[in-house]
Amino acid sequence: MCPSKVADGGERGWIVPIGGAENKEDNPRILKRFLDLCGGRDAEIVVIPTASQLADTGSRYEGIFGDLGAGRVDVLDFDTRRDCHEQNRLDRIESASGIFFTGGNQLRLSTILGGTPAAKLIRERNAAGITVGGTSAGASILSEHMIGFGKEGASPQADSVRLAPGLGLTNRFIIDQHFRQRDRLGRLVAALAYNPFAIGIGLDEDTAAFIGPDNTLEVEGSGAVTVVDADGLTFSSMAQVSENKPVCLLGLTVHILVAGATFNLHTRKASAGSLA
Repeated sequence: MCPSKVADGGERGWIVPIGGAENKEDNPRILKRFLDLCGGRDAEIVVIPTASQLADTGSRYEGIFGDLGAGRVDVLDFDTRRDCHEQNRLDRIESASGIFFTGGNQLRLSTILGGTPAAKLIRERNAAGITVGGTSAGASILSEHMIGFGKEGASPQADSVRLAPGLGLTNRFIIDQHFRQRDRLGRLVAALAYNPFAIGIGLDEDTAAFIGPDNTLEVEGSGAVTVVDADGLTFSSMAQVSENKPVCLLGLTVHILVAGATFNLHTRKASAGSLA
């Protein structure tokens, strides 16, 4: 699940995790910006609704992107791991200018796509420059380390999160979604206690992190993005505590970003951006 290597002289495509419940009708600015990055009216979008078990999820996003002006939208629903080996599906991913994962259950995504030719090809296509995004569960799957499930609450506990392998477009961050609405700070911080290398990104609903080829995160939407950086961690009790017990963590840095603010995932520096 390691990220694919960007070719010499090439540029990785945008990665666009969305916190779920994005505005789809009155002001669909997140989905419109995603579409613009994929080519606007020339965009060829592949929608992957595998995380959802609702029959109309794929067709709903097909209609939304069509109404926003996409040149072509195809729904590829991988129901089994065998589907992820079919050449006609792989060919459609190969020709797409953008790939979008819907919400649902991220473990359904990881158990069906994980380790298959489809997953490998999506990583390769993002490394080659195409935009890949997803909402809710479709956001969680994008990184190498994925939150499978966990407990609500503001304080991290030793058993408050379970991690699983994600799609692996990048290993720089761990994503959580519906963040403020479902009180998920504790489980994101617990995930960082297991893996302090990564940066925690908590996405509110109707809020997205547009992560460019230069590893700069730009916030879009009506909510906030909570960035938790464990680079300065000086102490963690994670290895000492038992289940149901709180974890002591010293030296965390937290940023609250709204639309217009940015965070550089390479330098780990936040900026007020256009807000200043």
